[in-house]
Amino acid sequence: MLDILKLRTLSAAGAAVVLASALSAVPAAAQDKPELRFAAVFSQQDIRAEMMDIFAEEIADSYDLQTYFGGTLLKQGTELVALQRGNLEMGNIAPQDIAKQVPEWSLLTSAYLFRDAQHLNDFFKSDAGQEMKSIAEDQLGIHILGPTYFGTRQVGLRVDDKIDTPEDMNGIKLRMPGGEAWQFLGRALGANPTPMAYSEVYTGLQTGAIDGQDNPLPNVQNMKFYEVMSQIVLTSHLVGYDLLVVSDDVWDAMSPEEQEAFQAAADKAIQWSQDQHLKREEELAAFMEEQGLELYKPNVDAFREHAQQMYLESDLAADWPDGMLDKINAM
Repeated sequence: MLDILKLRTLSAAGAAVVLASALSAVPAAAQDKPELRFAAVFSQQDIRAEMMDIFAEEIADSYDLQTYFGGTLLKQGTELVALQRGNLEMGNIAPQDIAKQVPEWSLLTSAYLFRDAQHLNDFFKSDAGQEMKSIAEDQLGIHILGPTYFGTRQVGLRVDDKIDTPEDMNGIKLRMPGGEAWQFLGRALGANPTPMAYSEVYTGLQTGAIDGQDNPLPNVQNMKFYEVMSQIVLTSHLVGYDLLVVSDDVWDAMSPEEQEAFQAAADKAIQWSQDQHLKREEELAAFMEEQGLELYKPNVDAFREHAQQMYLESDLAADWPDGMLDKINAM
């Protein structure tokens, strides 16, 4: 409580300062910012963790963003359902998890679809990309802020067998995340896909429970998978990306001006992360070789032909929007 008698002994200017301090402190609890919980499977050391720090700083005047990395809040693959149930406000959602509920999105998880990060971005900014975003948003109750590129996926193996074509992958126990879209991708590479949590991959490679895993080089470095692998086959089979997503409840509660500022903050953080990943990928090839791993490029054309043919002949392609594949290829 402000000492009124003491206040009277102060000069007018001094009293004004004391009053301002007292009044600003009193309603602090009433002015608490809304809390947004963000969950992701990537680790605290991941470039995307710093991406979220940048995003948090950009929105700090309006929101208190609480980040949970390394699957500490939710298991991998459960984030989307948590968003839908109101148990989470923001997440880094794999397109494969969207495809579980929205079959049309299986197209956006298929092998050799996007050529590089720029192709990925061009698509999501296009009318075709907006169409696919709307399909997911309308059915899932989420708002997609943008794709978070995290590198091109390569096959890393603990075994020494030379890989040149998909036939050489026959019998290889390749760790893939759970879910049919991921498992199909593993089969499209010619391997025997094995579902396993991201946090268990290091031990799986170390013990021989799996023969290999597929991840972009930054992930391999972050999780130290290179310590328990002997080679990296540069299949470049998938441009790796997730979707930075916010729940409709949070998004719809914003004014148009607030949405614009929120989106701008996401765009800034996502672009920074993409630039860092592209730079890191260039550096990490040399780093992996320094660690004693063999890096080489297989017959990528053979892998591409085999994978795309499998997708086109599968039930997955039946759900793809008419003409969408041609639109993406034409970009």
